[in-house]
Amino acid sequence: MTKRKIIYMVLAATSLSMASCKKDFLEKTPTEKLTPEQTSTESLIRGLYAQMYQTGTGSDKDVRNDDDFGQKGYDIYSDILSGDMVLEGVNYGWYTPLANLTATQNYKSQADYIPWKYYYGLIYAANSIIDKLGGTEAVPQTDADKYYYGQAKAIRAYAYFYLANLYSNELYGTGAEKIVPIYINSSQINQPKATAKEVFDLIIADLTQATELLDGYSRTSKGEIDQDVAKGMLAYAYAARQSSGDWQKVADLTSSLMSSSYPLTSYEQSSGQLEFNKSGADPEDDYSQWTYKAKSSAGGFNNLETASWMWGADIQISTNLDLVSWWGQMDLFTYSYAYAGDPKGIDAGLYDQIKAADIRKTQFIPEADYMPIGKFFAPDLIVGGQRIITADYIYMRIDEFYLLNAEANAHQGNENQAKESLKKLLAQRFKNAGDYGYVDNLSGQSLLNEIYLQTRIEMWGEGKSYLAMKRNKATITRGENHLFFAGDQFPYNSDKLSLKIPQAETINNPNLNN
Repeated sequence: MTKRKIIYMVLAATSLSMASCKKDFLEKTPTEKLTPEQTSTESLIRGLYAQMYQTGTGSDKDVRNDDDFGQKGYDIYSDILSGDMVLEGVNYGWYTPLANLTATQNYKSQADYIPWKYYYGLIYAANSIIDKLGGTEAVPQTDADKYYYGQAKAIRAYAYFYLANLYSNELYGTGAEKIVPIYINSSQINQPKATAKEVFDLIIADLTQATELLDGYSRTSKGEIDQDVAKGMLAYAYAARQSSGDWQKVADLTSSLMSSSYPLTSYEQSSGQLEFNKSGADPEDDYSQWTYKAKSSAGGFNNLETASWMWGADIQISTNLDLVSWWGQMDLFTYSYAYAGDPKGIDAGLYDQIKAADIRKTQFIPEADYMPIGKFFAPDLIVGGQRIITADYIYMRIDEFYLLNAEANAHQGNENQAKESLKKLLAQRFKNAGDYGYVDNLSGQSLLNEIYLQTRIEMWGEGKSYLAMKRNKATITRGENHLFFAGDQFPYNSDKLSLKIPQAETINNPNLNN
C-alpha cells in the first residue's frame, strides 16, 4: 500500500465520522430560530452573506454533500461544465456527474438539486429582508434602510442571474422561453416558470435600484456589497441579455469601475511562481510528496485585502470550514479531496494557448495534473497542511471588468478602446510590451475571440468561464486531459451543458409549467 492510498483511507474515515455529527445549516445561528420580524435587519444581512460560504445550504437536512459549500461550490460546477476545468481524478465521486455530463441529463441528480435549493434559499432570505423593509416596491427612507435594501436587492438579482445561466440552454434568446420561477416576496409559493425576459427585467431592475441606493455607502468590509459591486453585477446582466443598447451600458458601467480606486492584479500577485523539489518522492511523480517554495509571496489568491479584490469572504477559524470547502476541493495545500486524489486542473488545450512569456503560464503545473498550484494556494505551502480553512474566498475583482469593457467595446466596433482595455490587463501579465503587441493587429471576430480567450485564462477557476462561454455563444472542445469526452465539441446551448430543473421542484410545484 502506497502512502497516497493511506491518505485516501484516512480522508474517507474523516468524512464518515463528520457525516454523523454534521448539523443542518439552519441550526447553526440562533437568529435563524427567530422570525424575520423578530430579528434585526443587520443580523439578517449578515446571515444572507453567511449563506454564501456555509456548508449544507443546498442540501436537505441530514444529507451531506461535500460539494455543497455555497457560491464557490457552484463556481466549480460552472467551470467544469465550461470545459475549462478538468476533473483529473474520480476516487471520491464528487463532480463526476458534472464532468461526465450525466447530471445534465438526469433531473434526479443531486448536482441539479443543490444549486437550485441554494439560489432559491438566497432569494428567500433576500425577500425576507425586502419584506421587512416594506416590500419589493418600497422606497426606504433612512440611509441605513436604503443600504440594507440595496444589498438585499443585489443578492436577489445575483441569485436569479445564476439560475438563468445554469438552468437554461439559450441564455436569453427571444426572451419568450420560460426558464425559472420568480418569487418577489417571502410568502409566495409554487410560482410558474417565468420567461427569460421577465427574469432579466427583474434582475436589471433590482440591480439598477441597488446601484442607486448604495450610492454613498461605505461598507465595513469587502464581504459586503457596495455600489461598485452592484455595478459589476449589473454589467454582467446587460452583457448576458444583449438587447439593443446593452453593450453600451456594459461599456459605461465597466469604464466607471476602471476609474475607481481598484488597481489591476499585479504581475507578482498573479502567480506564486512556485518552485518544486521532487527529491525524496517515491514514486518521483507523486507531486503530493514534492516540496514547494513561492518566488512571489504576493501570489496565492488567498487574501481578501488584495487591492484588486472587490468582493469576497473573510474566512477565519471561527467560520468553521474544513475539508468541505472550495479550498478543500481545489488546493493541494489543503487537507481534502484535491490533495488526496481528486485534483482539478486546467484544460490542456487552454493551457497550450497561454503564451510562454505570460506569467499565468506558471499558475499551472502540467506534471501535477495541470493543477493551479501556482495560482491558488494556502500561504504555508505545506502539502495537505491547511486543515481549518483561513484562506479567503474571492467573488469579484477589478480585472474582469477590463476584460468585459474590452468585450463591450469590441461588440460596438470601438476596437481601439477594446484593445486599450485589453492591453492594460496584459501589461500586468507580460514583462515586455512586445509580447502582447499582436493585439494591435486584431480586428472583428479575431479581436472578440482573443478577448474571450484572455477571459478564460485570466478568470480560470473563479466561476466566470461558463458565463463567458454563454455570452460569446462559443463552441468548446475538451482537451486531451479530460477523463470524459476528450476531444469532443459542445456548443454553448447544448442540452448537456445546462442543469435540469430538479425532480423535487417538478413534484412539489404543481404550477411550474403553467
